[in-house]
Amino acid sequence: MKVIKFGGTSVGSSEPLLNVQKIVGSRSGATIVVVSACSGVTDLLMEASKLASEGRTGYRDIIAGIGKRHLDLASLASARPGYASLEVELRQMLSELGSLLDGVCTLGVLPEKTAAQIVSYGERMSAKIVSTLLEGSRLMDSLEFIKTRKIDSRTMLDDELTCKLVAEAFEGFGQESEVAVVPGFISTDAVSGAVTNLGRGGSDYTASIIAASLNAESLEIWTDVDGFMTADPKIISTSYVIDELSFTEAMELCNFGAKVIYSPALYPVSQKDIPIYIKNTFNPSAKGSVIRRERSRSERAVTGISSIDNVCIVSVSGPSMAGIVGIDSRIFRALAHHDISVFLVSQSSSETNISLGIREEQADLAKELIEKEFEHEIAAGAMSRVEVHRNMATVAVVGEQIRSNPGTAGKLFSVIGRNSINVVASAQGVGDSNISIVIERENLRKALNALHDSFFLSVYQELNLFICGVGTVGGSLLGQLASQSAKLMKENNLKLNVVGIARSSCGVFDRDGLDISDIKALLSRAKPLNLSQLRDEVIGMNIFNSVFVDCTASEEVAGLYKDFFEHGISVVTANKIAASSEYSNYAGLKDLARRRNVKFLFETNVGAGLPIINTINALRKSGDKVDKIEAVVSGTLNFIFNTISSDTPFSETVRLAKEQGYSEPDPRIDLSGKDVIRKLVILAREAGYVVNQEDVKAELFIPDEMFKCSLEEFWQKLPSLDAGFEAERKRLEREHKVWRFVASIEPGKYSVALREFKEGHSFYKLEGSNNIVLLTTDRYHDHPMLIQGYGAGASVTAAGVFADIISIANIN
Repeated sequence: MKVIKFGGTSVGSSEPLLNVQKIVGSRSGATIVVVSACSGVTDLLMEASKLASEGRTGYRDIIAGIGKRHLDLASLASARPGYASLEVELRQMLSELGSLLDGVCTLGVLPEKTAAQIVSYGERMSAKIVSTLLEGSRLMDSLEFIKTRKIDSRTMLDDELTCKLVAEAFEGFGQESEVAVVPGFISTDAVSGAVTNLGRGGSDYTASIIAASLNAESLEIWTDVDGFMTADPKIISTSYVIDELSFTEAMELCNFGAKVIYSPALYPVSQKDIPIYIKNTFNPSAKGSVIRRERSRSERAVTGISSIDNVCIVSVSGPSMAGIVGIDSRIFRALAHHDISVFLVSQSSSETNISLGIREEQADLAKELIEKEFEHEIAAGAMSRVEVHRNMATVAVVGEQIRSNPGTAGKLFSVIGRNSINVVASAQGVGDSNISIVIERENLRKALNALHDSFFLSVYQELNLFICGVGTVGGSLLGQLASQSAKLMKENNLKLNVVGIARSSCGVFDRDGLDISDIKALLSRAKPLNLSQLRDEVIGMNIFNSVFVDCTASEEVAGLYKDFFEHGISVVTANKIAASSEYSNYAGLKDLARRRNVKFLFETNVGAGLPIINTINALRKSGDKVDKIEAVVSGTLNFIFNTISSDTPFSETVRLAKEQGYSEPDPRIDLSGKDVIRKLVILAREAGYVVNQEDVKAELFIPDEMFKCSLEEFWQKLPSLDAGFEAERKRLEREHKVWRFVASIEPGKYSVALREFKEGHSFYKLEGSNNIVLLTTDRYHDHPMLIQGYGAGASVTAAGVFADIISIANIN
C-alpha cells in the first residue's frame, strides 16, 4: 500500500489534474490519495470569512469565483458516470458555504468553529472532483477518522484515537489497484465533533498520519518542485535537487524556511521508518528527493541551506541574570502561554544575555510578555528593558555529517566574514545537524549565495566582477575573459561573472551577468555615471564574492578602495596610485583588506604579468629577507633604449613607443621616471621597507624644461636631443655597453637612474620592452634571483590582472 498526497497546485488547474489521473492510474497495488484544496482557495475562503465578519458583501464575489473554478475543473470528469452527481454535490456545497457566510455577515462575528468549517470546503470540493476523475475510486471522509483535541487553547492531533479510527476506516482496504481519495487538512474535535483542521500544510500531515497508521510501504508528496533543493532556487540559480536526505535534515530545512513539506508531517512516518518521496506533478519523470531514516553517506558535510527572512531577535539582558536558576524557564513559560514559538536561542557564557529568534509578527507581543514577567527586576535596574532587533533573517546550514566534519562552523563564519556580513546571533547544539546564524535581512541573498558557493553545493564556483576601465588593458582583459570563460567552467568549475563595466563617465550593471561578447553594443546602453554613483552601484549590488577590477590610472578610482574593502569587496588593480601613495594610506589599505578578509592584489603594478610581487611575498613569508633589489621595470624606457640606433633617433623611438602603446599618451610621464619611482616604492614596500616617493633620488636624462612646456612644444623640441643621444649611443657601442633605466633598492638608499652596463651583465641582453629584476636576499646572496620577461603591453598586463582574479578563486 502506498499513500500519495497531491498539493494545491497539483489539483488547481486542468493540466496537472490530468497528470494526477495518469500518475495514480500507472500505480499497481492499493493507493490512498490525499488531496489539498485547489491552490489559493484556502486563502480566498479566509478572506471571504473576514469580509463577511466585517459586514462586507464582497465575499459573495469570492464564492462565485470559487464556484466557477471548481465547476470548470469538474468538467474534466464529464465523461465519467458520476459527473452528474458531482455537479449537483458541488453546487450543494457552494450553497452551504454561502449560507454559512451569510450567517457570519448577519451576526458580524466569526466563531472559531465556523471559521474552521468554512475553510474545510476547499479540501472537500477538490477531493470530490479527484475521486470522480479517478474512475473506480472511493471517497473517504477524513472528518470521520482524523481527530483533534483542545490542549491549552491549541488544536492538537489525538494520535491514539486517530490511529485506531484510521485502521478501522481502512479495514479490508488493500486489494489490487484499489484507490481511495481522502481530503487532507480537515478534522473534527474528538469531544464535540466540531470541524477543526491540522493547520496550514495540514494535508501533508493527513497523508503522513494515514501512512503511519496503516504501515504503508511509502508516502509520496506530489507538489510543484522537483524535490528538496540545496537552497531556494528563487535566490540561487545554481541550486539543485537533493537526491536523498534524512528525516532530521528534512525537519531542519523545513523549520528554517524550506516549504517542500509541512514539518509536523515528518514525525509520524519517521517513527515507522516509512520513506517519503518528493515528486513534481508538473515534471513526473524527474527523480525527486527521498527522505528516510538512514541516508547514504555523502562526501559533503552540508546537505542544504535554508532561510527565514521575517525574523526579529528579542534580546533579554541584565547583570542579575548571571548564575540565577530559573530565568530561562520564566521567559519560555511566558511565551508558551501565548503560543509564541522560539526557533533559535543563543546565550552568552556569562549568562547575562539571552537572544531569542522570533517571527516578526510575534516580536512586539514577546517583548511585552517578557517585560511583564520581569517588571520588578526591570524597575529595580537588575535587568534591562527587552530589545527587539528588527529586519533580520536567519540562515541555517544543515547536514547530519556536520557533526563529524571538523571545521564546518569555521568555514561558515569565514565565508560570512569575508563577504562583510555581520552575524548578530548564532546557535549550534552538541551533535547538532544545524548551524544557524542571524544576519541583517539586506544581506540574506549575498549570504546564501556565498555559503552555497563555498560549501561546493553549487555546480560551479562563482566570482562576480566589476571591471572599471575599458581602454587598452581593460579591453584586453574583457577579451581574455570572454575567450577563457568556457574553458574555466569546463576544467575548473569556475564562473567569472562580469556584473558591471564602467569607464570615465558611464557604466552598465546587471547582477545576473553581462554578455561581454560584444563590448561595443554593451556600452551603447551604458548610463551616465559619476564617481559617487560608481561606488554606490558596486556596493549597492551587495553581491557575494565581489571583485572590483581597476584597469584605470585614476587617483579618484583608487580612492574608492577603502569603501570597497569595508563592504567585503576584493580589489584587483593595475592602477599603481594606491600602492605607491603615502605609506600610511598603503599600509592602511593592506591592513583593512586583511581585517576584512578580502584580497588587495596588484601584481601588475610592477612588471605587468611577471610574478615579481608574489615572489617577494613568498620569500618573506617563508622567512627570507630582501637585502637588495635592482630592477629594469619600465617596458617603455627599455623599448626606447633598445630601439634607438643610427637609423632610429631618440625622438623617433619615443614616438614609436607612444604609437605602439608602450608609453602613456603623454610620454613624459615615462621619461620623467615617475612611473619607475612608483614601481620602486611598491617593490620596496612589499620587500618590507617603509618608503615614500620623495625618498627616492631621481637622476633625469632629459632637460627639466622638457617637462614644463606643453605637450605640443615637447614634441617640437624633442628632436633637438637626438644629436647628443646619438653621440653617446656610438660611444656605448664602441665600449660594448647599453643603457638601462634602473631602480635600485638598498636599506636607506633608493634611486632611479639611467645607467650603463657592460656585456656579460644580466641587464645587458634585455630585448624589446622586457623587464628584469634581480633579488638579493639572505638565501639568494651570492647568486641573486633573476625574474625576466615581457614587462609592458596591454595583453600581458591584462593577463597579469586575470591571474590575480583567478588567485582569488583559489583554483590550481
